[in-house]
Amino acid sequence: MLSLVENHSLPRTAAFFDLDKTVIAKSSTLAFSKSFYHGGLINRRAVLRTAYAQFVFLAGGADHDQMERMREYLSALCRGWNVQQVREIVAETLHDLIDPIIYDEAASLIEEHHATGRDVVIVSTSGAEVVEPIGELLGADRVVATRMVVADGVFTGEVEYYAYGPTKAEAITELAASEGYDLARCYAYSDSVTDLPMLQAVGHPHAVNPDRALRREAATRGWPVLSFHRPVRLKQRLPSLAMPSRPVLAAAAAAVGAAAATAGLVWYTNRRRVPYVHI
Repeated sequence: MLSLVENHSLPRTAAFFDLDKTVIAKSSTLAFSKSFYHGGLINRRAVLRTAYAQFVFLAGGADHDQMERMREYLSALCRGWNVQQVREIVAETLHDLIDPIIYDEAASLIEEHHATGRDVVIVSTSGAEVVEPIGELLGADRVVATRMVVADGVFTGEVEYYAYGPTKAEAITELAASEGYDLARCYAYSDSVTDLPMLQAVGHPHAVNPDRALRREAATRGWPVLSFHRPVRLKQRLPSLAMPSRPVLAAAAAAVGAAAATAGLVWYTNRRRVPYVHI
């Protein structure tokens, strides 16, 4: 149970949410594959591979090594992509693709944490340019996400900051120092065992729709396990939230494009070599 009111005489607190399969019902990166196909950024084969990857993500996921290979593929695939073109594609399709797949249970938790006076922080491996607009839709106070390097309006193919695994825990520790959060009184939510460092960093960790490895960890450590299964259109679930303007949505971005195509290729390639373990 969440405390009803935050005691403002105590240090500040926050609730940290992973995004994919914790707040939304799909991978935020893979969801954009058809949009990027229609925009000419990926071919039909990549779309099919990404569709397969989305199935794998929902059914099982990828392990640490596969995620690292995904980052390598991302660097190769996005090199030279025009950032503005990707931003425009994401801006045009963000609401249609993401708005219907917000978990009702997650939206309720975000409301409850805000009602108690806690900040809400989305912490995602997906690209910052797509996570930030989603965070704004959700009413999040801050976002931690992967950032790609851009030069002369195109992606260089380099990853500036990879928000994954222990890096997420480091990010929230840094936020705690800068914002005055008491991590012992903070909350965290994730579906993936790769987020174990983030969950361990707070006093109130929760496993949401957990993979098998995280479910075992949660049982061993006595952590609550939550089941989210009701996707709902956010604008229907939270009608009071102002929807971002077109210029704001135009800032939605391109790291997601690389990640969408990349994720599909990596999972498609590795399905024949390594058994999948859901992240």
